[in-house]
Amino acid sequence: MSQSLVDGTDDTDETADAADAAETALGLARPPVAGPASGPGRRADVRRVLRFLVRRPGLLLSVAVVVLVVLASFRPDLFTSQDPLKGVPSRNFRGPSGGHWFGTDELGRDVFSRVVHGAQLSLKATLIAVLVAFVVGGLLGVVAGFVGRWVDDVLMRFVDVLLSIPALFLSLALVTALGYGTVKVAVAVGIASVASFARVARAEVLRVRQAVFVEASRSCGARWYSVLGRHVLPNAAGPVVVLATLDFGSSILAVSALSFLGYGAPPPAPEWGTLISDGRNYLANAWWLTALPGLAIAATVLATNRIARALDGEWSRQR
Repeated sequence: MSQSLVDGTDDTDETADAADAAETALGLARPPVAGPASGPGRRADVRRVLRFLVRRPGLLLSVAVVVLVVLASFRPDLFTSQDPLKGVPSRNFRGPSGGHWFGTDELGRDVFSRVVHGAQLSLKATLIAVLVAFVVGGLLGVVAGFVGRWVDDVLMRFVDVLLSIPALFLSLALVTALGYGTVKVAVAVGIASVASFARVARAEVLRVRQAVFVEASRSCGARWYSVLGRHVLPNAAGPVVVLATLDFGSSILAVSALSFLGYGAPPPAPEWGTLISDGRNYLANAWWLTALPGLAIAATVLATNRIARALDGEWSRQR
């Protein structure tokens, strides 16, 4: 009887080994359980990230600029204690100085305070625009790439129509239909960017759908929603996230452009585009009213583009 138990144990071990070998051949092997080596591995990853940042001072500066803009949008009191809406008429058109870093406007309001508080409105509109483009465009691309057939044809023809219209013109048409306001401008800018997200998401889903591990999962009897959620979406999300980072900068420009044209929040709200629009009438004697808010927009856009470029190519090559 003991011999039969030993034989049964051997058969069980052989069956388990055969199952593990089959899973490995299909690319479905279970990930190894994290052991004591996970600690040193995590420290090595941290050192790799720090080394990556130290070797790129421009990237460090870009991260610092984005962090400052985010802090200004959530905690403007950390940077200035002056009221962006309260002015002192006797101090109007003061140039940049220690008391007023960005000078004062025609009503004696501190321009630096208005730029800092305007970051909240502009960043809010930009985040809404990117979120709308990411969700709607990503959903269209995933459905078109995963389902295929006539669904793919119909959705991609709709995307081609959107691509044939310049983004700014489409945003102007949409915001004219929706009405004025920060949120409506953001939605219009987001819809105008849907097409690019849909094309990238579809291309990545088509690439991942033909991978060996996806075919192996289907051959094992996995349901379509399991294949989509566990294999396709995680492996196709990377380029779409990078595109969202790139689109963040272009969305800032688009939101500022529409605010400059008067479609954003009504005065005296200190949106960045509105600040430039208000200062253009005084370029001859008060250049700082336009130049310094424009410099803030340019620095934010360049910083986000630099971070997106690092995420897109440099980090993957470093790894």
